[in-house]
Amino acid sequence: MNEAARSRRELWIRKLLYPGHTLPTATAPAAVAAGLAIHNHVFAAIPALVALLAGWCIQVGGVLTDNRENLIEAPDDREHPELVRALREGTLTLSGLTAAIGACYALALLAGAYLLHVAGPAVLVIGLLSIGASWVYSAGPLPLGKLGVADPLFFTFFGIVSVAGIYYVQAAAGGTSLPSDALPLPAIALGLSVGALTTNILVIDDIRDREFDVTKGKRTVAVRFGKQWSRAEFAALLSFSYAAPFWYWGGLGFSAWVLLPLLTLPWAVSTARAVFTRDRHEELVPVTPMAGRLLLAYSVLLGAGAAIRAG
Repeated sequence: MNEAARSRRELWIRKLLYPGHTLPTATAPAAVAAGLAIHNHVFAAIPALVALLAGWCIQVGGVLTDNRENLIEAPDDREHPELVRALREGTLTLSGLTAAIGACYALALLAGAYLLHVAGPAVLVIGLLSIGASWVYSAGPLPLGKLGVADPLFFTFFGIVSVAGIYYVQAAAGGTSLPSDALPLPAIALGLSVGALTTNILVIDDIRDREFDVTKGKRTVAVRFGKQWSRAEFAALLSFSYAAPFWYWGGLGFSAWVLLPLLTLPWAVSTARAVFTRDRHEELVPVTPMAGRLLLAYSVLLGAGAAIRAG
């Protein structure tokens, strides 16, 4: 592989596919949904894996769309100098980005066709809404990411909808057809803590990028209300995530194993310390993958704990 090809490959993997962000946020809800499915004896590996693939493709499509819109609106973007340089050198093109976005969404729809076959039309609705949310975050006439209302979007779709949706396809594939049976309250409740930790990744990004966002006219929470407000939001979401397992145990009837995510508390404290003490963009860049790994570890432990029945 020559140097140019290696550079292009590195650019696409590190800056566009963004695995430190997209893989944890796609895998986390799947891990929790699989644990709940095992608990309720409806686990179906293939539908769960296909739903994970669809979710990851939708997320990557959203990341690529965001980068494409940034390059169009800010061709001299100081926030992403590698992409600007690649665009000028021809190793990256807007048409190539557009094709990659289309491929991501097409692959998600292809996976959705299988899920539609095994789980019914509700899956199609979830998939189309998820693709729409992924796109309107940064594109369209009113990009939600620029209006400072992306936080509830992340919380809802990356948490509640993802966990409930991946659980649903497993339950429905196993022949559970009644909505009240296929989508119990725990499928919604477990998604809350996943959504909170996923939203915290966005909060970190908004704090990190606030100076760039001001010049671009983005009205994120950190821009509108300041970094201290965003840090308070981060602390509230983090606190909720670590209080929630006690509710799952005492209120929803899971075994004490559902408290396993508390093992990640030292990691969470370390991440919070970085968010509250680091201020410059360069200092906060490594905190995003740190929060992604925390989300993944928490969710794997939550799924494992949820899978174990009491007694």
